[in-house]
Amino acid sequence: MSILIIAVSGMLAGVLSGIVGTGSSIILLPILVAVFGTKAAIPIMAIAALIANCGRVIVWWSEINWRAVFFYALPSIPMAALGANLLIAIPESVGSTILGLFFLVLIPVRYLLRSKNIGSKPIHLVFGGTLIGFITGLVASSGPLSLAVFSSFGLVKSALIATEAAASLFVFGSKAAAFSYLNVMSTDILIGGALVGGSITLGTYAAKTILNKLSSKQHDRMIDLVLAGSGISMIMP
Repeated sequence: MSILIIAVSGMLAGVLSGIVGTGSSIILLPILVAVFGTKAAIPIMAIAALIANCGRVIVWWSEINWRAVFFYALPSIPMAALGANLLIAIPESVGSTILGLFFLVLIPVRYLLRSKNIGSKPIHLVFGGTLIGFITGLVASSGPLSLAVFSSFGLVKSALIATEAAASLFVFGSKAAAFSYLNVMSTDILIGGALVGGSITLGTYAAKTILNKLSSKQHDRMIDLVLAGSGISMIMP
């Protein structure tokens, strides 16, 4: 029964993250903690995110802005590994409230950045990749942050989803490699990650049809809802 719940939840999370670009961790982490325990849930989600982003890259390959991916991923790869190392040593809950408040603040800020053309240069992607790469290694989910960065760069809808997924592929690959180096990975974690990641990927394929029917404004509103949900879920005990 637990396997069925994880598979169904993974597909639903895949639909949401396939449309918005993030949100799978918000849905799945409580379920993974209940089934596998807290210590195993985060590396399982890292493996799942790696597989799920592979799926999104395949689905949206033609829409990827590789220039943006390069400037973002270059600094974020080592920073994600650094964050993952610190994650093993400190409790994740330390920064959850601050990060949650930051997500809520990002709702109006990303519109301001876009309207003022702030964040539209490669150097902003480098700064964003450095900060968010570290945060991604340290916490379970930072998808709303990377969405805000790429959105400020001027990407929307499928180009936003595709480019964020390609960049996240490098970030979560670094995080998973760090966990492997630290001997956190086990056979159960790898199997659990593959199951969750495969389920999310199936949902991603279903999401493509829905996303193509949304206007840019509707897509922005969905991102706002995910940012709000992310922030509230991290602030609440």
